[in-house]
Amino acid sequence: MLKILADGRFHSGEALGARLGVSRTAVWKQIQTLQQLGIECHSVSGKGYRLAQPVELLDREAILAAMQESGRGLLSTLELYPEIHSSNRHLMERLGQGLTAGHACMVERQLAGRGRRGRSWVSPFARNIYLSFYWRFEMSPQLLSGLGLALGTGVVRALRQLGIDDASLKWPNDVLWRGRKLAGILLEMSGENAGPYHVVVGVGMNVNMAGHAADIDQPWVDLHSIAAEPPSRNRAAGVLLSQLLQVAHQFQHSGLAPFLEEWHAADACAGREVLIHQADQCIAGRAAGVDASGAILIETDSGLRRFHSGDVSLRLQGS
Repeated sequence: MLKILADGRFHSGEALGARLGVSRTAVWKQIQTLQQLGIECHSVSGKGYRLAQPVELLDREAILAAMQESGRGLLSTLELYPEIHSSNRHLMERLGQGLTAGHACMVERQLAGRGRRGRSWVSPFARNIYLSFYWRFEMSPQLLSGLGLALGTGVVRALRQLGIDDASLKWPNDVLWRGRKLAGILLEMSGENAGPYHVVVGVGMNVNMAGHAADIDQPWVDLHSIAAEPPSRNRAAGVLLSQLLQVAHQFQHSGLAPFLEEWHAADACAGREVLIHQADQCIAGRAAGVDASGAILIETDSGLRRFHSGDVSLRLQGS
């Protein structure tokens, strides 16, 4: 039903029933199901049904076509789902079941999308990119700590490829555009101290949030509102996945060092007054970049201090 209606045109109940091999009553029931998914449908007597706005459903061939050859070569599997709890959880539950590096999952809608520190991630149907992939790293947790920063540069590279040049990175995992959140990164890992480490990388990117952002409690932005020529959702997904896989592969061999210059160039906090929230403490200071391990450096009244992500939260003063 949704594939037929995705073009945004009117389709009569009779025509829909004929194509789907069901009664007009069954067509009406499926329309109600779409409404429950948050997909607004219009019904006009004599014309039929159409979506309030056309949607672009995930398409495997379109995603693969948008990937660079070097990124596509690192992709082992691509799973597409209409609806699951969360793409990260889906892959985390399958660790130990033969996943290979480069196994990726994208979904139209998450029922329990999450950001860092357990925050919910608003996930309307077929509006954004909800992407996760698995990678195996043979390195210590100390060296692995900079992975999120490296992946952030991969998101910025993808945005640049999509025609958006002024994205910035807020330590440790937010991608901003002029101070508003465009994307976020969530890392979940499993392994022993001696390695290897199994990492699931989740990335959510706002593509077209019109009418779906009432529950977001921070300034946000989406691709459709900032791009001169908004990219198709599948192209954006393919470009993003390609860049992230290439970053994971390079990080596996070289660590954070090759990405530090790019990260500093995109640093949204550099030289700004910030607050670090750690357990029951609140530490004020001026952001001074990150060190070779990915820890943020803060100039405080008591001297230069460094903080690793963990359970630390950073806020720009006044935001």
